[in-house]
Amino acid sequence: MRAADVFTTLPIELKPDPARTVIRPFDFAYPAAFADGRPTRRQEVTRRLMALDPAMRERMLGLLHDAMHQRHRNVDEVFLRRFDEVKGDIGVDVPAACDRLLLGAYFSQEYAFESAALFNPSIVSIVDQDPNDDSIAFLLSLRGVGEGHISSVTFRSGTWDGADGLTIDPVSPQGVPPRIEQDDDAGWVRLRNDDSQDISETVIFPTLPSQRQGVEDLRLVHFTDDDGTESVIGTYTAFDGRDARAELMRGIDVRTYEMRPLTGEMAAYKGMALFPRRIDGKFVMLGRQDNENIWLLRSDDLHRWDTGEIIMGPKYPWEFVQMGNCGSPIEIDEGWLVFTHGVGLVRGYCVGACLLDKDDPSKVLARTPSPLLFPSGEQRGGYVPNVTYSCGALLHKRRILLPYAIADEYSAFAVGSVDDLLSVME
Repeated sequence: MRAADVFTTLPIELKPDPARTVIRPFDFAYPAAFADGRPTRRQEVTRRLMALDPAMRERMLGLLHDAMHQRHRNVDEVFLRRFDEVKGDIGVDVPAACDRLLLGAYFSQEYAFESAALFNPSIVSIVDQDPNDDSIAFLLSLRGVGEGHISSVTFRSGTWDGADGLTIDPVSPQGVPPRIEQDDDAGWVRLRNDDSQDISETVIFPTLPSQRQGVEDLRLVHFTDDDGTESVIGTYTAFDGRDARAELMRGIDVRTYEMRPLTGEMAAYKGMALFPRRIDGKFVMLGRQDNENIWLLRSDDLHRWDTGEIIMGPKYPWEFVQMGNCGSPIEIDEGWLVFTHGVGLVRGYCVGACLLDKDDPSKVLARTPSPLLFPSGEQRGGYVPNVTYSCGALLHKRRILLPYAIADEYSAFAVGSVDDLLSVME
C-alpha cells in the first residue's frame, strides 16, 4: 500500500460562514500623544449620547433592537454586561436602563468570527463514553478567521461510526460570547458559556493582551491524570500581533473553561501538544521550539516548561524546511502514534505520521517516508495556497478519523486504519 492510499476522504466539508456573528467588546482611545488633559473617548461618547433628547434615545434603542434581536439571543443582557464592564470609566451616573443598553452597544461590536476561514481542526471524544460502542460522539474545534485576520475558536459536535459514517450536528446560526472572569494576579481568565444552548454557539475570541491578534490552532486532548481524573485540555498559540506564545485551556465543566499562559524557557513558541497522560510521573509535550524539528518536553508542572530535546528532524524532501506535530499523540498498542506536518517546496504543507516508544517517547520507532495527505491539484489555491494541516485526530477501534484543513480556508475529513498506517512506515 502507498502512503497516499491509507486515508479515504469523506464527502463532508466545513466552510466559513460570514453570517455567523458574535457580539464582543469594542474599545477605543486617543493616541497617547493626544490623550493628556482631556476626557477619555469613553467619556466623550457617553457625554454625546446623554446630551441627546430622550425621545431620540428611545428611537435609537428601537432601531438597535430591530437589528440585533433578529440575530442574537439575550442581546440585552450582553449589552448590559458590557456596560457594567466600562461604567467605572464613563464619569457619570446612568440610571435609565435604556441608556445603559445604548452605551453597552457603543462599546460592543458584531464580529463575523469565521467569515474568511474555518480551518486547522482538532477533535476529541466526549468524556464518559463506552469505548466499545459502535459509534463515538466527539467535540471538534476549529480556527475561525474574521476581519483583521483575527483568529477565534469555534466548535462543532458530531458522531462517527468508525467507518465512513460521519455526522456533524446542525450548527446554530449565532455565536454567543462567554462571560469573562479575569484574575490578573493569577494570570488566568475563566470563560463561562452559560448562555450557549449548543456547543456550536460557543466562541472563544481574544481576551488577554497576549491574544490580541488571535487564539490560534487549539490542540485538544482527552487527558487522564494519575488519580483517574479526566478532563479535556487544549494547548493553543496566543498571538499579540508581534510575539507568539503557548497557552493552555482546561475544561472545568461542560460550560466553563479556564485559559492561562504557559511559562518557562520552552513556552514562548507555537505548536505545543500535550500527551494524554503522564509518563513516569511527568507531564509530556511535543513542540517545534526551533521552527525546524520536533521536540519532546517534560515537566512536573503542567503550566511551566523549561527543558526539552530534539527527537526528530527533517529527513525526506517534503519536510526539508520544517517539521511539527499535527496534534496530541494517540496511544495505541504499538506505541504513541503522532501525526506530523512537513514543509517542503514552495512552502507546501503535507501530513505524515510517526510512531514513538510507549515507555520512552524520545525514541522514534518508525515514520512515514511519504506524506499521507498533501495538497492536490484542485486544492492548491485558497487563503494560503499549498497547505494541508491538522491539529488532531480521533481513534476508535483501530480506526482513525483525521479532520484536516485545506489551504488555511476550510476543513475536510479522512478515515483510515491504524494497521494500514503502520504498514507504510519505515
